Amino acid sequence: MTLPPVEILALGLIVAKWAGEAVLSVLNRREIRRHAGALPPALAGVMDAPTYAKAVAYSLARNAFSRWEDVFGLLLLAAAVFSGVLPWSHAAWAGLVGPAGNWSEAAWLILVGIALSVPGLPLDWWGTFRLEARFGFNHSTLGLWIADKLKGGLVAVVLGFPILWLVLSLVGWTGRWWWGWGGAAVLVFQLLMLVLYPKLILPLFNKLTPLPEGELKTELLALSERTGFRARTIEVMDGSKRSGHSNAFFTGFGRFRRIVLFDTLIAQLDRSELAAVLAHEIGHYKCGHVPKMLAVSAGFTAAGFGVIAWLAESPWFLAGFGFAPNAGVAPALLLFALLGGLATFWLSPLLNGLSRRHEYEADAFARAAVGGPAPLVGALRKLAEKNLTNLTPHPWYSTFHYSHPTLPERERALTAPQG
Repeated sequence: MTLPPVEILALGLIVAKWAGEAVLSVLNRREIRRHAGALPPALAGVMDAPTYAKAVAYSLARNAFSRWEDVFGLLLLAAAVFSGVLPWSHAAWAGLVGPAGNWSEAAWLILVGIALSVPGLPLDWWGTFRLEARFGFNHSTLGLWIADKLKGGLVAVVLGFPILWLVLSLVGWTGRWWWGWGGAAVLVFQLLMLVLYPKLILPLFNKLTPLPEGELKTELLALSERTGFRARTIEVMDGSKRSGHSNAFFTGFGRFRRIVLFDTLIAQLDRSELAAVLAHEIGHYKCGHVPKMLAVSAGFTAAGFGVIAWLAESPWFLAGFGFAPNAGVAPALLLFALLGGLATFWLSPLLNGLSRRHEYEADAFARAAVGGPAPLVGALRKLAEKNLTNLTPHPWYSTFHYSHPTLPERERALTAPQG
């Protein structure tokens, strides 16, 4: 049977993505093994020999697991796109609920999303309870893992259904320019989530408590005041109940901004190092990285909706995947969501490059805020050790997959003479 041209194109994108990921994975594994005997001289002292050997084993295990995830995801995508199950489900749903309406189309999209997420659960379980547990990172229980999946699914439905209904409704309300209004609606939704996420959603999964009174809080709040951030509070998240990995993040904007530190991070770093990490997060705020990334996201979202609008009006596209030529925006939106990542994967170096630039800027801000590079370098080295970070990724792999510079890259930038 001859495939329609659009399905041939989709198949080509799937094969190209698989081949690209396979090449990057092989290059990365070779680079890890090339340095497996000993750390490069520039990284001497980051880890002792047993820890480095464990980090190499962890990096290789993660690499192999990621390849299985990639292959499984692409096979699932191919099955969904080429089997005819998507147009069949669309017709069956319309037969069940009656003529297509915005609410029923939004519900269909949600149901398809849930159905496509279920096959990946065994891999997710294995990654958590086998791979991460083997290296001492997993602290979760099966009950907590199941609860997370159920709550995550419920949140996705509660938040996803209204925004999908709104976007689909804009097609009838605003006519041919609906895609511009849809992009604006999604941007407003993202801004709203910056405020609501730490207040309403994050507490469903983790407990947030103010940093206890003491020298650490006094020092960090003084740093916050000195750098013009003026945080009302610094919160600690109980990340240790799920994982031994550590992190910190900044969220919100205006008076809703806040910095959250993992409890594992506080346990791993000393006061000067925590101050440097806090200064780095403040640097993201002071350098305007949140609005800049929102602007980039808004641009991509508007462009994506523009493409969806064009595809929805192109009978060859919908018919090529088995839908009725006039099936509407919802099938085009679904197909774009499923297939779009095959094309945007090749833009990863550009997006990661922007993210890494922001990390360098935040690092430079932190260096100035704490009076030198040593505290942040010390923090980065400890975090690399505690998280068993791959210290020797292949440059191409990191270009496609790393949103942060590697440890050697960050150290070089932090310790370079200032002009």
